[in-house]
Amino acid sequence: MILIAGLGNPTNQYRGTRHNVGFMAIDRIAEDFGISVENYKHKALCGKGIIAGEKVMLMKPQTFMNNSGEALREAMDFYKLNPEEEVIVIYDDISLDVGRLRIRARGSAGGHNGIKSIIAHLGTEKFKRIRIGVGEKPDGYDLVDYVLGHFDRQDKAKIADALEMASKATALMLEKDIAEAMNQFN
Repeated sequence: MILIAGLGNPTNQYRGTRHNVGFMAIDRIAEDFGISVENYKHKALCGKGIIAGEKVMLMKPQTFMNNSGEALREAMDFYKLNPEEEVIVIYDDISLDVGRLRIRARGSAGGHNGIKSIIAHLGTEKFKRIRIGVGEKPDGYDLVDYVLGHFDRQDKAKIADALEMASKATALMLEKDIAEAMNQFN
């Protein structure tokens, strides 16, 4: 089984914010592949299905962003998953222009608290990731206010396209490999 986790914050207060792009990506993947993500398990909303012939579990941790690693660790222990081979994490990135994707097989947290938590709980930086650009914080903005803010109309359209690409990239990573997805979507 492949665990595909999208990072975000639970509750309606955070719906549609930049920091919840990971949740939005999971929602898009779930819609594209007919997977219901409504079961509460492993401190997360989860749903199982098949993508590109692979059994997957889609996950939206409900631990709040800074503790995302708790949910992933619990699921990984339960299913005895190898993070390097059987985990994909999707999350927001302020260092990428709005709507840009960056796919990697490993890497540091880059200042992202959700990824810091995952690295701490998994004990490794070796897990696949899809970063979705939400744009750089404008001068004078507080970082927390920026990432917890909503997209304007123009950026919403770019994010909708990015979510479609993230869904296709996820399927390609499962069907072929990460290198193919990197070549096509980075």
